[in-house]
Amino acid sequence: MRSAVVVGAGLGGMAVAGVLARSGWQVTLLERADRVRPEATAVVLWPNGVRALRALGLGDGLDAIATPLPDGGVRRPDGHWLVQPRSTPAERMPVVVHREDLHDALIAGLGDRVELRTGVSVRTVRAASGERPAVGDGRHTYEADLVVAADGTDSEIRRQLAPETSVVSSGCAAWRAVIPWYRAPQLPDDQPLQGETLGAGYRFLAASLGERGNAGASRRGGVYWVATAAGAPRPEPPEVQLALLKRWFAGWPAPIGTLLDATDPDDVVQQEIRELRPLPKAYGFPAGPGGVVLLGDAAHAMPPHLGQGACLAFEDAATLAGLLRESRLPDAVTAYDRLRRPRAATMVRQTRRMSAVLQARGRLALRARDAALGTISPRLRNTAAAAAAAWQPPS
Repeated sequence: MRSAVVVGAGLGGMAVAGVLARSGWQVTLLERADRVRPEATAVVLWPNGVRALRALGLGDGLDAIATPLPDGGVRRPDGHWLVQPRSTPAERMPVVVHREDLHDALIAGLGDRVELRTGVSVRTVRAASGERPAVGDGRHTYEADLVVAADGTDSEIRRQLAPETSVVSSGCAAWRAVIPWYRAPQLPDDQPLQGETLGAGYRFLAASLGERGNAGASRRGGVYWVATAAGAPRPEPPEVQLALLKRWFAGWPAPIGTLLDATDPDDVVQQEIRELRPLPKAYGFPAGPGGVVLLGDAAHAMPPHLGQGACLAFEDAATLAGLLRESRLPDAVTAYDRLRRPRAATMVRQTRRMSAVLQARGRLALRARDAALGTISPRLRNTAAAAAAAWQPPS
């Protein structure tokens, strides 16, 4: 029986651990935290992410928890439309999923061949040509045919195998929250919930998680919002951060103020936005009978402006699983590197182009952005959407 060690029990790590276990592998899943628990926020999955989850055998579970996310357009803080809402074909429409629901679906997919060990902080990695790949935490060595580094933006495995890569700030921070339906405000028909509002270094998006009172649409329903602001994360406690958000977004079009008023401090999750520059020179490192691969944010952490972080992690997992079914293990590691590096580079390039548009600051830059956004933003989004839609799992 082939064996794998997966480092990191985030979305990508659990996805790849589950698909390997269902394919007959013996899998050890290592997590540095003492408990495996998701944020009480949500995640947007574009069609490539949905396709990847279906390739991983998780499509039925996704259908039960996902809510379609129609195009809500883009506004300025004064309410002026920069990009009007447009109809989107069903096959191009993203979905939004509560992270706890997605976490539950991934946990259910692990099966009984996955041994989960928490409280394990990987400090060493072995990827020599004549030895089986392994990782260690200073007390134990975990050896297997394959090691999957899904240990996030601060991956220790990537730091040792791809030292040319650095983690840098993207120049902004994000705040996310889900207001459960029992606290979510009833909005008038003339206040669109879905949509995006852009200011000078500030951005606010909102979406519905299912329908109020319809438990079948999402096990954990409510209103999901995410706000971004230029600058470093705030050190203040959550109640002060929420007060700052209310001040920053005061006067912005409805229902932004209403949603912030309905949010409890405990709902808010703050995140510093960071990325990898440059991307690693390799995503696969053959070693002994198999090798080590980088997956998810460990391979291609990027700003969230196109919502591709989780999608690419699921693509990574589906690609790796497909290659392992069709190829010898060392060849699969090499092929994974060959397929994933150009794919990640394309999506990171599209994300950075969109970041330059969304993070414009200064009067002249904002005027130029607003004047061109109706043309530039759809074109960039369409280009990114086309690049995302072009992905197919290995046959």
